[in-house]
Amino acid sequence: MPRIVDHDERRNRIARAFQRLLAAEGFAAVSFSRVAAEAGVSVGLIQHYFTGKDALLRFAYDDAGCRMSERVRVRVRAGEAAGLPIARVLLDSLVELLPLDQERDLEYRVRQHLQAQALHHGGLAEVARRAGGDILRHVTTVIEHGKECGEVDPGVDAVLAARTILATVQGLADQVALSGADAFPARDALGRVIGTVFTGGGGVPDR
Repeated sequence: MPRIVDHDERRNRIARAFQRLLAAEGFAAVSFSRVAAEAGVSVGLIQHYFTGKDALLRFAYDDAGCRMSERVRVRVRAGEAAGLPIARVLLDSLVELLPLDQERDLEYRVRQHLQAQALHHGGLAEVARRAGGDILRHVTTVIEHGKECGEVDPGVDAVLAARTILATVQGLADQVALSGADAFPARDALGRVIGTVFTGGGGVPDR
């Protein structure tokens, strides 16, 4: 019988190897031969699935994003099941974007490399814009929900507030990546900014 090949498993194995090298060495230093050695496959197999490093970066970015999104969904479901305030659920979910452990640090570095390459590559720029638009819409929707539930003042511009919160997330993520997860209380800092928007639900979200 012919051997059944799991193409998804192969792509994911290659992507995870690429992510590890990308996080450790940077985009310019990573070659298909380095990825092949890390993944335990041939260069030819990588070329079979990916036309170049940009295509591999896009797939690796989507893979990392899917893992992050799943953790966010778990956080949201848990918060809703526990009856937590919307502000607290938002805080818990956005903390998943901060590089506070090895997995989240790897995902942060993959995002940063895609953003950097997107400045010079139209296809990658579209991927970055789409991802940014998705998270902006998510946070905006949460803020609108907060208005309906009395946690956010009705006069708040939800889109502007969402952009402010996400800009804070990005700035904190950069600081954590450079200074280390224990350098300062990033979660508390983010909670204070969210608390300036969600003023009707008890102020700054608890830890």
